Amino acid sequence: MISSRPARRPAAVLFDCDGVLADSEPLVNRVIAADLTVRGWPMTPDEAGHTFLGTALPDMVPRIEAVVGALPADWMTLISHQVAAVMKEEVEPVSGAPEALQAIASHGLPIAVASNSTRLELGTKLHRLGFTSLFSGRVLSFEDVPRPKPWPDIYLAAALACSAEPEDCVVVEDSLPGVRAGIAAGCRVLGFAKELACEQLEAEGAHPFTDMNQLPALLGLGID
Repeated sequence: MISSRPARRPAAVLFDCDGVLADSEPLVNRVIAADLTVRGWPMTPDEAGHTFLGTALPDMVPRIEAVVGALPADWMTLISHQVAAVMKEEVEPVSGAPEALQAIASHGLPIAVASNSTRLELGTKLHRLGFTSLFSGRVLSFEDVPRPKPWPDIYLAAALACSAEPEDCVVVEDSLPGVRAGIAAGCRVLGFAKELACEQLEAEGAHPFTDMNQLPALLGLGID
């Protein structure tokens, strides 16, 4: 059920990036679809999104190789650079995300970003969007932890970076692997229903919402 009811204020807020802060998923899907089509797996950007939403590159590789055969040894590096180049020129923020980040920061809540992107892609997106300084160095890529989402490692690390216990943190996610990672870490998860339906997010344990402007109230900001 969608709710805008104020909730208990968390100790920290841990954000996914793609689809939550950066409207980057259509751009990533375009790059992946073009690459896989050339390699013999014809795919549209929409199909790429449906197939790989929220999936880190290491987990994509075996799924791709099952269809097209062995990928070049440097495929992940090549794709990461292609994606970063597109992000540098084209990525825009998710509607309402800049305002939500500023509202959270103004209340003194520590925030972190925890993404299944590579460090290169993540840094490029945050820099273009002007978000880098808001996170005060609390920027985590799947490359910074042993296992990517849906494992809990990245959200456990993000909570630690905020000097908070995971159960006192809120995760903001839009993908099933991300929701599963947040739940497994013991965090409360808010599911931003942009690419997925509210029912899909709720079935995994997230509290769905549909508008970034709802986020401050969902975090209990302004509520003593």
